Amino acid sequence: MKQNRTAAGTTRTSRSTTRTAHDRTADERPAADERPAAEDPAIVPEPAPGPEPEDALRVAREAFGWDELHDGQVRTIGPLVRGRDALVVMPTGYGKSAIYQVATVLLDGLTVVVSPLIALQADQVQNLEDAPAAPPARVINSTIRGAALEEAWATVEEPGARIVFLTPEQLARDEVVARLVARGVSLVVIDEAHCVAAWGHDFRPDYLGLGGVIDALGHPPTVAMTATGSTPVRTEVEERLGLRDPFVLSSGFDRPNIRLEVRRHTEEAEKRRAIVAHVVEQTQPGLVYVATRKDAEDYADEVRAAGLRVDAYHAGLPAAERERVQQAFHEDDVDVVVATSAFGMGIDKPTVRYVIHAAPPESVDAYYQEVGRAGRDGEPAVGILHYRAEDLGLRRFFAARTPRPASLRDVYAAVAVAGVDGPVRPAAVAE
Repeated sequence: MKQNRTAAGTTRTSRSTTRTAHDRTADERPAADERPAAEDPAIVPEPAPGPEPEDALRVAREAFGWDELHDGQVRTIGPLVRGRDALVVMPTGYGKSAIYQVATVLLDGLTVVVSPLIALQADQVQNLEDAPAAPPARVINSTIRGAALEEAWATVEEPGARIVFLTPEQLARDEVVARLVARGVSLVVIDEAHCVAAWGHDFRPDYLGLGGVIDALGHPPTVAMTATGSTPVRTEVEERLGLRDPFVLSSGFDRPNIRLEVRRHTEEAEKRRAIVAHVVEQTQPGLVYVATRKDAEDYADEVRAAGLRVDAYHAGLPAAERERVQQAFHEDDVDVVVATSAFGMGIDKPTVRYVIHAAPPESVDAYYQEVGRAGRDGEPAVGILHYRAEDLGLRRFFAARTPRPASLRDVYAAVAVAGVDGPVRPAAVAE
């Protein structure tokens, strides 16, 4: 059967690449010329002449080496190049990145990609460098300092680089935004846009400021992309980012090449033996997701003792070690990675054949993201969830554990007293 290289960045059979059911069921809003005219043209500018589909396909072939683009990709590239915002919900592995990469070539100026994880940034830059004539890309994040940082900025400002990857925390700095304004930004990409809703309210509040950053950049066309956008999440993302009359493409969540299994156990030791035995039987790359850092190390030790090349990955490891594991897995120097949820969106290895969960994930969205690391080449893969009833009870406990109103009143009273008398004593709160 004929092999085609597609904009999902993989090699698939022609039967796989001509899958159009996802595109035909897309939830596409009316085109710009079908929508009511905006009362204030300064808010929604008149669309500029856009590219023909043939232009996008030509760029895909010449710059990136892809034989074809999916219909949904082509239909989103056009509105972006014409100056319209977009919201894209596509399954993992279906080539969301191809949309902004092709649009970058068709536009003048700089594309700013807001990416949540340093590992994910490095992976996307590597993919661009592997393409035959892709636009140059640079990363600016907290790991780059001193002369290396100024060299990266010089490449962006000359202009040399056409794509720059940043985190929300970098864009919260006024000097970073000022340098981007001086350079001129033609496209903003919010990758893994569900993080705006999932992370913006707690440990990464700079996500909530991205709408202001987009406005400060002159509100160039902006595309928010995710694989896990439920309706409430999409609504919040659109509102937080201030997307204007966005073109919306939702091609569903189905990954028909991934077979899902659930296996229940009564004893922890039995569950552990089953997981290790399954991993040892495999001859192709895979991932094992666990709940804790200790489990990551313990499972990795057991699999290593059986003769496989394995590494643990979790947030407690030094950044250099996490990067080493990421690179080793990408280059097939490691057979399996045992990881916490920290090893999630940064994984773009097409040939992962299995994903095992040793405990229930944090949420349905988290499960979809993690199991979606498998089968990104379109070939058959499997996701297996192992659990005990006690595992579910623990998840329910953390999900439902909220303080009683009376407890909140007591803590508030203790803090109010401390405002006069000094720091809050644990005994005062306990009392």
